[in-house]
Amino acid sequence: MQRHDDIPLSNLEELSIIARTRIEVMSNREPTGENLFLAWGYPTAIFLFVEFMALKLLNEDWCDWIWLGIPLVGVPLMMYFLKKDYERTGRRTLNANIILEMWIYVGFVSCIGGVTMGIADVFQQFYATFQGILISMGCFITGIILRFTPKTMCGIIGTALSFVALFFQGDQWPWQLFITALVTVITLIIPGHLFKHYVKYYAQ
Repeated sequence: MQRHDDIPLSNLEELSIIARTRIEVMSNREPTGENLFLAWGYPTAIFLFVEFMALKLLNEDWCDWIWLGIPLVGVPLMMYFLKKDYERTGRRTLNANIILEMWIYVGFVSCIGGVTMGIADVFQQFYATFQGILISMGCFITGIILRFTPKTMCGIIGTALSFVALFFQGDQWPWQLFITALVTVITLIIPGHLFKHYVKYYAQ
């Protein structure tokens, strides 16, 4: 008489076991913060592009404040994903803390830099390049910490593109917003999706 545990599993049972194991592994894996890149990338790119279009079409003073939508959307999204990560694991890794603190610093410096450049009356000349380089450096360093080459390469491309904004001055300065939005797509959105795909399928 054949023992029960010697009975071969059907394909459906094997797939069920694989699926349950996959869910368990994904639930217990270390927090990687892969959603944070997209949580900031999409609001930044969208609001900067909307501000660019509004300035080109309307050229009203209130258009200069459209960028405020970035933190209004990005901060709640960031807090939501951080909370979900912590609820799932109850911990954060050293790398996760370093990356989070670095991006908080990047955001803080970006805001202080914008206010300072506004007071110094050089906002339109240099801020887009300044912000683009900050984001690109954050992307580059994050890629090194995570050992994720696509993000490191995107950081290098974003840095180079940020300097292009310096060539759009005077009446052409709204194009700096467009370039910064493009930098955000390159440094946060594209590598964000690639990294999320990597975590989901390979980093288990």
